[in-house]
Amino acid sequence: MLTPKIPKNEAERLHALRTLQILDTSHEERFDRVTRMAKRMFGVPISLVSIVDENRQWFKSSQGLDATETPREVSFCGHAINQDGLFIVPNALEDERFFDNPLVTGSPNVCFYAGYPLKLRPGINLGTLCLIDSKPKILEEEDKLLLEDLGAMIEQEIKAIQLATLDELTMISNRRGFFSLAEHAQQVCIRKNMSMTFILFDLNDFKPINDLHGHHEGDFALIQFAEVMQNTFRESDVIGRLGGDEFVVMLSDTDAEEVKAILKQFDDAIIEMNQRIDKPYKVLCSAGVATFSSDISKSLDDMIEAADVAMYEHKSANKLKIS
Repeated sequence: MLTPKIPKNEAERLHALRTLQILDTSHEERFDRVTRMAKRMFGVPISLVSIVDENRQWFKSSQGLDATETPREVSFCGHAINQDGLFIVPNALEDERFFDNPLVTGSPNVCFYAGYPLKLRPGINLGTLCLIDSKPKILEEEDKLLLEDLGAMIEQEIKAIQLATLDELTMISNRRGFFSLAEHAQQVCIRKNMSMTFILFDLNDFKPINDLHGHHEGDFALIQFAEVMQNTFRESDVIGRLGGDEFVVMLSDTDAEEVKAILKQFDDAIIEMNQRIDKPYKVLCSAGVATFSSDISKSLDDMIEAADVAMYEHKSANKLKIS
C-alpha cells in the first residue's frame, strides 16, 4: 500500500481548514443534496464529501457509508488532494498503490474511486467530492465533466462558509472567525490551566498610504502585514483582522519572555518585508500586549480591550513601534 504524500504547503492548508470551522459539524442539506445527485447520476453505491484533516479523512456528507471518518494514511482522498485534476482509480485491485489497502481488501471494498479535489483557493485542496464502487468502472469524458461540475457546486458552498469567517482581502480570520477560534482556544486554556496572551496591532500612518499612493497600495500593505503574521506566529496561535488596519493574535501558554521573543521575531520579519517590497512607504505598527491567567473571569472582548488600551499607551509613548 502506498500512503498519501503530505502536500508541501500542509501547514497553510491545515490553517485554512481550521479557520473554516467545518470539521465535526453536522450534515447539511446543501452538501447532502450534491452527494445524493452524484450517487444517483453515476449509479454508484457510495458518494462522499471528504475533508482531509491532519491524521484522518472526515466525511461532511456521506451517501451509502455509515463510517464518519477513516485514517488519512489509508485514504484515497489523501492522494487526490495532491493534484488539481480528477483522481481516478478504475480498478484498485489491479493498482499497485491500492491493491492491499484495507479499504480495498475489507469494507467498504473499494474497487473504483473517482475524486474531485475541492479547492478553497489555488493550491489549497481541502478534500474531495468522491465516488466509490465495489466494482471496476470507467468514466467517460462526459462523466468526468459532470463530476467536475458537481465538485464546483461543493466548492461554492465551502467558499460561502469561508466568506463568513475569513477576511476576503488578507485571507486570515475576520472578526467573526477570530472570535470563533479564540473561544475554542480559551476553553482549552481554562481546562488545561494555561495563560492567554492577546497582542493587538495597529498600523501606523496607514491613512497616508491610501491618500498618497492609492487604496490599492493600502490593500497591498495589509496583505503583506497579514502574510508576516501567518509566517511568524505559531500554528497554535489564533490570528485575525478585526477590521481596517487593526489585527490581533491570541497566544496560549506563553510567558512574558516568550512573548518578548515572538515580538522580536515579528519585528525582524517586518523589517525584512519592508526591505523586500521596496515601496516609497514603510509598513509600521504599534502593538499592545495583555496577558491573563486561565482562572480570570473576563470575556474575549474584555481581554482584547485591555490589549487595545496597552497598544494606544505604547503608541502615545512611541514604544513597541516596528520600523
